[in-house]
Amino acid sequence: MGRNDDEKIAGLATLAKDGDRPAFSELVRLLMKPIVALTYRMTRDHDLARDLAQETFVTAWEKIGTFRGDARFDSWLYRIAYNKTLNHLDRVRREVSPDTIGDQPAVDVASNPEANLNRSDLQADILAFAAKLPPQQRVVFDLRFYKSMSFGEIADVTEKAEGTVKTHYRQAVEKLRHFARERGWR
Repeated sequence: MGRNDDEKIAGLATLAKDGDRPAFSELVRLLMKPIVALTYRMTRDHDLARDLAQETFVTAWEKIGTFRGDARFDSWLYRIAYNKTLNHLDRVRREVSPDTIGDQPAVDVASNPEANLNRSDLQADILAFAAKLPPQQRVVFDLRFYKSMSFGEIADVTEKAEGTVKTHYRQAVEKLRHFARERGWR
């Protein structure tokens, strides 16, 4: 998003905080795709990603009064989506017994809408790579690689120390290098 979008979102967030529902609806329109993209990259499930994104916006509307404006509104929203998705993944992880892990379907990169939009093989490979990362590394990699967020912004979203975020990113990049060597990338 550009500077004008950031200013527009900030203005809409201020109006929404004052109870302006149309302003909040416009925020949903502007930010739904990036939130769904984040939740999808974390879950690899289209329907679940949309559900988590919708839950994110419901929670954001309910808690809009707590938005202080210390960070950008979209960063605040990413934090809500990130926490909701991690909580869901933790619940699922607790529910899945070790005996059923082998029965889980493989991730189908071709079903990713981004891959269907004539993405290059390299981009599809990167999506496949990211799907294999642990959730903490995956979200840091996603926010840095796809959203070009600073480490400070990612730290705000994940509520982790900036050093921890950098470590997760460094580990993800090291795994990407190994992945690239296996694929014969130059």
